[in-house]
Amino acid sequence: MNQQTNRSPEVKPVAEAASHLRQEHETWQALLDAQPQLVQRFLEAQARQLADALIQRLPQARFELPDRVVTAVGDQPAPLPAEAREQLAGGLLDRLTRGDVRVALRQRLAELEGASHRAVVAAAGLLRHATATHMVRNMLPSGRSVTYTIAEGDEVPTLPVDSAIEPGSAITATTDAIAEEGKAEEGRGELLVPFVPAARRFYLPQWVAFDSHDHLLVKSVNEAEAHLASMQRFVAILHAAVGLAPYIVADTDYQQKRYGMLGQLVNQGRALARYRTGEIIRIIQQRAQAKDLNRGLSLSLPYFDDQDLELKAHDFQVIPGGRIMFVPAFVVRAAREEQAKVAQDTRLSPSTRRHLLSLLKTLERAFE
Repeated sequence: MNQQTNRSPEVKPVAEAASHLRQEHETWQALLDAQPQLVQRFLEAQARQLADALIQRLPQARFELPDRVVTAVGDQPAPLPAEAREQLAGGLLDRLTRGDVRVALRQRLAELEGASHRAVVAAAGLLRHATATHMVRNMLPSGRSVTYTIAEGDEVPTLPVDSAIEPGSAITATTDAIAEEGKAEEGRGELLVPFVPAARRFYLPQWVAFDSHDHLLVKSVNEAEAHLASMQRFVAILHAAVGLAPYIVADTDYQQKRYGMLGQLVNQGRALARYRTGEIIRIIQQRAQAKDLNRGLSLSLPYFDDQDLELKAHDFQVIPGGRIMFVPAFVVRAAREEQAKVAQDTRLSPSTRRHLLSLLKTLERAFE
């Protein structure tokens, strides 16, 4: 009973905020649906233009408001003043300094939404909604239906549930495409699925570069890094849409795409960090055998930050510069010292800290 009483002050504001965002999203969507078809097509065209400017981070963005809009569901379209139709987000200074058009557009739309003319207010809000909706629903591909579980001590669901796929064939290689019967349309024969089962467990299999054992599924690490960049761009577009219209988080497509891609991005980012750590270990071992590490050794250990959603490097010194003969125990000692430091580093999220500690532990064990 006490636990429920203690939790309620925190849960209630969150639930109220979510309800408010959902209501705001539904209100704007209903108003967009109430517009005449020509107005809807006009807003969609302007939304595509603005979305491209936002993603490309252009210094300026020109756009137009429709000549008339429905200001309330059930009302007749009301005309806009002619002088309010052509708009510009960002000025000459932004063009010269390469200012961020995202900030300029938000400011300009906020100014229009604060205007005294009701049709101008509605048109600006509709354009904001149409642009955010286009970014979420049209600029990003939809993926498979997936379910992720949370690893022990983790914060983000990143482990795809195995039951989502069929058992693999005993004679199928891990790099083979899979031919499935009746998966596309009835009577159309076999469907060639160009993704291995390990990749098909994720939201967008085309960007999966590692299986659950950190085995490379693509041709090179460069290709794996390109896949990671594609996933980061996917999430960046979602974040840009939220920055423009925060209530878009209540959109069903947004929720599905964010859940599916976030789990995949963190999973594959960590796998890439582990793979590159293994490469670092092999290089150290090779150079040690060649007596090429007797003048010092510094490491830049890769890890994936699940807050910033990017690969970063943890730099530390193993052996100071000078004529010091390499001994594997130096790596063990340095790895243990760094583990003690990372364990106290509150700048990292608990799950990122746990991930980096496991990489340092792998390094330590390789030279024990």
